[in-house]
Amino acid sequence: MNLGKRKALLAAVCAIAGLPTLSRPAGGQAASSPLRVEQVRITNGMELHYVELGKGEPVVFVHGSLSDGSYWNPQLAEFAKKYHVIAYSRRYNQPNTNLAQPGYSAVTDADDLAGLIEAKHLGRVHVIGHSYGAFTGLFLATRHPEMVRSLVLAEAPAVSLLMHLPDTQGESGRAIYAEVQREMVEPVKAAFQKRDRETGVKTFINFVLRNPMAWDSWSEQERQETLRNAHEWDVMMTSGEVFPVLEPEAVERIKAPTLLLSGESSYWFLRPIDEELERLLPNQKRIILKGATHRMWYEQPEKCRSVVLEFLKGK
Repeated sequence: MNLGKRKALLAAVCAIAGLPTLSRPAGGQAASSPLRVEQVRITNGMELHYVELGKGEPVVFVHGSLSDGSYWNPQLAEFAKKYHVIAYSRRYNQPNTNLAQPGYSAVTDADDLAGLIEAKHLGRVHVIGHSYGAFTGLFLATRHPEMVRSLVLAEAPAVSLLMHLPDTQGESGRAIYAEVQREMVEPVKAAFQKRDRETGVKTFINFVLRNPMAWDSWSEQERQETLRNAHEWDVMMTSGEVFPVLEPEAVERIKAPTLLLSGESSYWFLRPIDEELERLLPNQKRIILKGATHRMWYEQPEKCRSVVLEFLKGK
């Protein structure tokens, strides 16, 4: 496999940015100008680093796992032409240096995001989340609905919904859920509990790409860049919860207008989750991006931006 293809795979896995600071652009894409990194201390004592641009209604971008806020850098300038945009790093992602606390999960991230919104006096915000960031957005909408103006969710890994699919899909959903737990969650947690970060990340990458040689095909530099973004899993996999339960009834109570972005060729276990979110959410629109995978914001940045900006009009 050539270097270009390996780098594409690297970006594909849960929005791996592989970058050491929030102020740098993600995925080798250039931001229009350097971004000033700020920091804010929220009510629970955590400190979150962020960048912001523009004026208008607030739009908060939430990155996925094995990543940081710089994932969104290539998008910020265009969104800032119409909105006040903020992209931050979740509590255990670079350049944050928060001390580890037990119980970490997407629920924690949602409460952190609520703290950021409160500390910045943003009022009701549009939330744009990718992967674990979209999962965070879902929990924000269920726990702090008064803060959410609208949601844009790109493939949230709400795997507990697989246990509640309609009758015709129930058996398949339960089988996928069991596979995720058996082949990914349990061995990854076991590796991190032994402080074997590399085996844990390798297991995850090989699982989602369904290729037992995926990790080994990457260069040493690519592997080290990925491992540097894995501190959140040092905490989550040892004393937290990877996929906290999201009850279908909680999703049904979300009133905020929601745009679901799905990659036509994304990971097999995410497709039925997005289908279930489409069924449950009372005020949603789903767009399936032709030819895209889970790394849709890298593969089709203009398309993603255009459909999101169209969705945000009047929200």
